[in-house]
Amino acid sequence: MPLFTPPLLAKERTVARAGYNRWLMPPAALAIHLCIGMAYGFSVFWLPLSKAIGIKDSIACPADMHFFQELFVTDCDWKISTLGWMYTLFFVFLGSSAALWGGWLEHVGPRKAAVISAFCWCGGMLLSALGIYWHQFWLMLLGSGVIGGIGLGLGYISPVSTLIKWFPDRRGMATGMAIMGFGGGAMIGSPLATALMKHFATADNVGVMPTFVVMAAVYFVFMMTGALSYRIPAMGWQPAGWVKPVATTTAKMMTAHHVHVKNVFKIKQFWLLWGVLCMNVSAGIGVIGMSSPMLQEVFGGQLLGIAKTYSELDKTQLAAIASVAAGFTALLSLFNIGGRFFWASLSDFLGRKTTFLVFFVLGSLLYASIPEAAIAGNKLLFVGGFCIILSMYGGGFSTVPAYLADLFGTQMVGAIHGRLLTAWATAGILGPVIVNYMRDYQLALGIPRAQVYNQTLLILAGLLVLGLVCNLLIRPVAEHWFMTAEELANEQRHAREIADEDTAEIAAYSVQTRAERPTHPITLVLAWLGVLLPLAWGVYMTLTNVAKFFAG
Repeated sequence: MPLFTPPLLAKERTVARAGYNRWLMPPAALAIHLCIGMAYGFSVFWLPLSKAIGIKDSIACPADMHFFQELFVTDCDWKISTLGWMYTLFFVFLGSSAALWGGWLEHVGPRKAAVISAFCWCGGMLLSALGIYWHQFWLMLLGSGVIGGIGLGLGYISPVSTLIKWFPDRRGMATGMAIMGFGGGAMIGSPLATALMKHFATADNVGVMPTFVVMAAVYFVFMMTGALSYRIPAMGWQPAGWVKPVATTTAKMMTAHHVHVKNVFKIKQFWLLWGVLCMNVSAGIGVIGMSSPMLQEVFGGQLLGIAKTYSELDKTQLAAIASVAAGFTALLSLFNIGGRFFWASLSDFLGRKTTFLVFFVLGSLLYASIPEAAIAGNKLLFVGGFCIILSMYGGGFSTVPAYLADLFGTQMVGAIHGRLLTAWATAGILGPVIVNYMRDYQLALGIPRAQVYNQTLLILAGLLVLGLVCNLLIRPVAEHWFMTAEELANEQRHAREIADEDTAEIAAYSVQTRAERPTHPITLVLAWLGVLLPLAWGVYMTLTNVAKFFAG
């Protein structure tokens, strides 16, 4: 039994009129992604939440208290390691919800999925605020971790298929603009959350609960604005002057046909691309997790211009290099975000396979050479190498949807992308586990802190080599996997993209029969200002931290 759909959210009501400017879609997608991208910045809440009861100092729970007791305890503070489970659940449920409901999204359209995403993400934050008020961690896991994670998955994939259909001539650039927003969400949300917590903090409250409420309200407005702005192109629409490919091209492997999502797990190209994404993300996410401690432990007092190792620094000096390392982390986030747009746009000219070839070859070389830069004390080469690596990490996320569209067609690319994101969930466990356990193992062997990352970086280089092999093995999809003309028509009818004998709604809203209403230039300018101004503020706040790094 299909769920009730308000007329405003019905897919047929989102078909664009003639004259609609396709450049309105990227800011709509950015409005969603800039909000859900705050998932990357939730660590800003961990320290205050670890003092939610003690306020100035944490009230430690009994040493023998196990995790399930911490879910319900009300008289002691949560450990930061316990709070980190929210972060883990974000990406587990992002990948699983995207995989589970990707096909449904293709049938109901991006607007309905994005609206549900807004209710899940913002409603989850409100439920977490209630969990903070009652000091019930299980409510926070349910709210932000589970419900919010589902909102993340639906919001993340909601614009992908639509953007690719609006920009068949610039698939990489279009998805790069949207997914850039997911990387930039924390850049806006983290300083905003910090300012709000400072404003709401009192002698008996750390200010996190009201911060969650305010951010949920702000995010809801932005996400609903973006969701209600979604439009899909009418059947048969294509950009002026663009020629649709009639067959798979060897150079860029761009097919004119379409694979049904139900068959994708049976196709070897899908699993090869799954390996490509998993290896690229595993290597990159490992760097993100260790960037700050790695810089401090490798360079130690050199960051302050003094000849001391990390272990020789006093408390004041350790605090000073931690501030410098925060600038390094901020610098990496800028390259992560910029790489999402740069590499995805470049892939429109190089081809997706060649772009990932660059990622893996250049990335593995950089990983292998960075230990030498560290031994030589070359901070510029060390930092520059990681900046390039993080740009390619972000570029992998934004390029892979276009890679999928090239290989499997555009009809169900959103659903297929959702299934591919299980590689992200896997990498979110694999990368940090390799880095953290290798670091502990190296320290246990008595290896100096400045050298404990050398073997880890070589292992990450090895992951990229595996990704390179997967990428080189990718070939065009065999013809028998593509839908026939009849199967495609049935799918389009099921997705309410063409009318059947009993339904004339699509015809009534098609671009051929609706009155032309060209997009007003002011509308376009306001839409872009609505997302670029917050993004510019986030960049400014990030650059202030980057300045600390260069000052150090």
